[in-house]
Amino acid sequence: MTTDRSAPIAPPAGPLAGIKVLDLSRVLAGPWATQTLADMGAEVIKVERPGVGDDTRQWGPPFTTATDGSPSDAAYFMCANRGKKSVELDMASDEGAKAIRKLATDADIVVENFKVGGLAKYGLDYASLSAINPCLVYCSITGFGQTGPDAHRAGYDYMIQAMGGLMSITGQPDGADGAEPMKVGVAVVDLFTGLYASNAILAALWHARRTGEGQHIDIALFDVQAAMLANQATNYFVSGKVPTRMGNAHPNLAPYQPFPGSDGMVIIAVGNDGQFRKLCEALGQPELGHDARFARNADRVANREALASLLKDMTIRHSMTELMTLLEDHGVPCGPINRIDQVFDEPQAIHRSLTVEQSRNDLDAPVKTVASPIRMSKTPVRYDRPPPALGADNTEIMDKLKP
Repeated sequence: MTTDRSAPIAPPAGPLAGIKVLDLSRVLAGPWATQTLADMGAEVIKVERPGVGDDTRQWGPPFTTATDGSPSDAAYFMCANRGKKSVELDMASDEGAKAIRKLATDADIVVENFKVGGLAKYGLDYASLSAINPCLVYCSITGFGQTGPDAHRAGYDYMIQAMGGLMSITGQPDGADGAEPMKVGVAVVDLFTGLYASNAILAALWHARRTGEGQHIDIALFDVQAAMLANQATNYFVSGKVPTRMGNAHPNLAPYQPFPGSDGMVIIAVGNDGQFRKLCEALGQPELGHDARFARNADRVANREALASLLKDMTIRHSMTELMTLLEDHGVPCGPINRIDQVFDEPQAIHRSLTVEQSRNDLDAPVKTVASPIRMSKTPVRYDRPPPALGADNTEIMDKLKP
């Protein structure tokens, strides 16, 4: 047997090649989960309302530009729908619901984010679809889950950041300029929910492959936000003290905040006592690393204001570049506060290829999205499809449903 070494070598299939996902979700949490699955090689069929599509296609400006110069899909839509096929189906019609059920018969996964019970009237709920496909992994994403006194309520990232405690610990402390609870600059609850959902889906898929038994996954934004409180929640459980807003300071570490250089701010993130002593050495004050007020992290937290004042007097003597070079040479974690354009100009971002460019024939320029952070040595993620135009795959998908 001989091998043609001149033939091009196909890239390895994604780790989820052969997995079929029926995506009934829209906006961000559900699409973020299904985009993760698509990046890893799953076939994701996004079902959209005829003529309208996912709400986020209109969530602009900014909008991409069609080849005729008119506005096309919003940038927001592009961030969460890479790698998918789009089919227009009206699930409120008998014909549309029937087509979706048929797609579900050989699907491995269904993801939806309708209100609790909202899909039952179309025969598209878990009970209905699992009856025709017992191996189906069916993931429901809602604001408050399938059970409980708030299960009927709609949930949006902003209100969940507020209700789930995140805004109470984000922002300047009371008494400081601009003090008020603040939301995070991106919809972090939706994004975390998408990640929890994709993790749960893969676990359920593994179970289904071993046992032939599918299951219903119930993911709630409110539950996710509570989980995201992490150390702040356990700080409260252990101490009984309710965490508050601390600006850019850390509740459990010091120094761990921005410090001024002569031409801008630098983040210094000291995670242990050894790093603190290295910081003091870098700043030319090694004796400070052994000062009883600051020698241990608990002491530094107790005396954080005095420590911050001393360090600011030292750091401001250096430019940002000088300060970061000095700290890096001593092994002290630090970094600039970048604008978003500066993020993608970082040499590390360029080396890691954090920007993905994909062409779509109805647009006048390639679509740019942020690469998946998943790096796998044997089955790397692939970017085979740009975020789809509405109904781009109607013909292909509907033809496959014909008898």
